[in-house]
Amino acid sequence: MTVTLFTLGGTIAMAGRPSGGVVPRLSGAELTAAVPALAEYGLDVRDAHAVPSANLTFAQLYEVVDAASRAVKAGATGVVVTQGTDTLEETAYLLDLIWPHPQPLVLTGAMRNPTLAGADGPANLLAAVRVAAAPEARDLGALLVFNDEIHAARRVRKTHATSTATFASPNTGPLGHVIEGRVRVLTRPPRLPALTPAAGGPRVALHTVTLDDDGALLPGLATTHQGLVVAAYGVGHVPAGLAPVLGELATRIPVVLTSRTGAGSVLTSTYGAPGSETDLLSRGLVNGGLLDPYKARVLLRVLLSAGAAHEDIAREFTLRA
Repeated sequence: MTVTLFTLGGTIAMAGRPSGGVVPRLSGAELTAAVPALAEYGLDVRDAHAVPSANLTFAQLYEVVDAASRAVKAGATGVVVTQGTDTLEETAYLLDLIWPHPQPLVLTGAMRNPTLAGADGPANLLAAVRVAAAPEARDLGALLVFNDEIHAARRVRKTHATSTATFASPNTGPLGHVIEGRVRVLTRPPRLPALTPAAGGPRVALHTVTLDDDGALLPGLATTHQGLVVAAYGVGHVPAGLAPVLGELATRIPVVLTSRTGAGSVLTSTYGAPGSETDLLSRGLVNGGLLDPYKARVLLRVLLSAGAAHEDIAREFTLRA
């Protein structure tokens, strides 16, 4: 049994500096040395990009997936990726979309850096490795393990700026738990086919609708971006005056309708006023369903990079949202 560990920096790998503050400094070897119980898992430790997660790019993450694929083809039981939590929910979903293997791909990190009392990195790392090594975690795609909870990448959200219990899956709850070192998977959502994005990155904008939003930022967007995600009110509503602006954009680029609330779904036909979900969908917007705006942006970018046509995009959102 071998688990491959890729380290990407972040709070879990931070160390202090004389001038104050913490920066990514700890190597994978240093991280694992702080957790003696990891010795039984035969870790293959590989340092990748030691950067804050705010600096990660799609291209870097594609490189990690390629390296992780080679690791499992060479016999790894599973893969763990450590990184900062700022973008962890988006990274996890991106990796889930393109991970084709039955072996677990597990992401984790920390909210308290190693210089603080009660640092959570060692416990999260140990739990993540245990999940990556567990037969029960196979065929679940990418997972996020944090605070002894196992979350589906498709549903997990970061819900608090500082709490060690920040990660939650508001619509479904966790898939399982790590209890006394044992991996317990309580529910198994269906596995969706992996996507194959091409190199390069189309530009996908995210517009959050706010009170008295006049849409002044949107005209001309289709000349600079290849897609747009709208984080709308509630179940998919915008000010009435914004609806024709979005409808015009939807004739030129894919526009995906999501909810800015953080949980729940965009509806399809409950409300009928101008700017309602019924109105917007009739104007050609794509229903983002249960996907939050950040994940919808990841999915749209992956689909566009793969050359998906508008009808393919709508079908994939129906399948994956």
